[in-house]
Amino acid sequence: MGAVFPTVFSAARHAIGIDVGGTKTAGALVNLDTGAISARRQVPTDCRRGGEPILADVAQMARDLIADGTAAGIVPVALGVGVAELVDRRGQLFSDYRIRWKGLDVQGRLAAILPTVVSSDVRAAALAEARYGAGRGLTDFYFVTIGTGVSGVLVRDGVPYEGSRGAALVIANGPTRYHCVECGHVTTKVVEDIASGPGLVAAYGLGRTGEDVLTAAHAGDPAAVRVVDHATHELGRVLSLLVNSLDPAAVIIGGGLGSAPGLYFESLSGHINAGLWDGDEHVLPILQATFGPDAGIIGAAAATIMNQVPDHRPDH
Repeated sequence: MGAVFPTVFSAARHAIGIDVGGTKTAGALVNLDTGAISARRQVPTDCRRGGEPILADVAQMARDLIADGTAAGIVPVALGVGVAELVDRRGQLFSDYRIRWKGLDVQGRLAAILPTVVSSDVRAAALAEARYGAGRGLTDFYFVTIGTGVSGVLVRDGVPYEGSRGAALVIANGPTRYHCVECGHVTTKVVEDIASGPGLVAAYGLGRTGEDVLTAAHAGDPAAVRVVDHATHELGRVLSLLVNSLDPAAVIIGGGLGSAPGLYFESLSGHINAGLWDGDEHVLPILQATFGPDAGIIGAAAATIMNQVPDHRPDH
């Protein structure tokens, strides 16, 4: 899960999970047997401040959750942090697109509070779905999270695939060419800039969040419907290519937008299916994540019980 685990917390019942995203930082106490959340905390991330203030917020949230747990008779024994950046096997960040922790010993500094594991947010969320949610019982699946950003990861035997460096999650950062049928202008953007929440808002020109655009689309606003269709078409092309290449048993879609009921998920599912191999009668299961935006919190906590023995499936 993108870190070295000095201790295996297999006997731990509760851990703290904190999900550091581009918009908000959310945390909770997590029951490691069931994935159930208690004592939720949340603050705005505000990436413009730089990395140190965000790290200070995470440390304070961890302390607050320890206090919450103590008041409830719960003693968390580990801290898991999922972050919306690239994270290597040692728990070190090697990107700083939003959360500027590159070069900081985040794992080491938080370990002064509790033994800490740092991983990428998408691998954390995928782990939550594999252990407790929609991916439980599947031999493999491709997990996608769609919110402020767009990321994805292949999960096999309950373990999210890291890649050689921890970078096997950047699915929506390749350029795509879009030809406007009305004016002829050609725009080159990365898919994340089109399919994410901020991408929807930028294209629609109204509202503050991607959910606002979805609300307008559900109400029948033609402009909002076009924006959602274009976003899901572009992301659907990427995902159908991955499905054709990897042949997963299912696709699980999470995050704030991906877990929203209605148009976005339905449209994205249709575009994924439209890009699959012609003549293949297999029906690809496309599922919504069980835990939605909470998957990152739950999976960050669950990452603390992972280990590096050869058979390192979550239930072993």
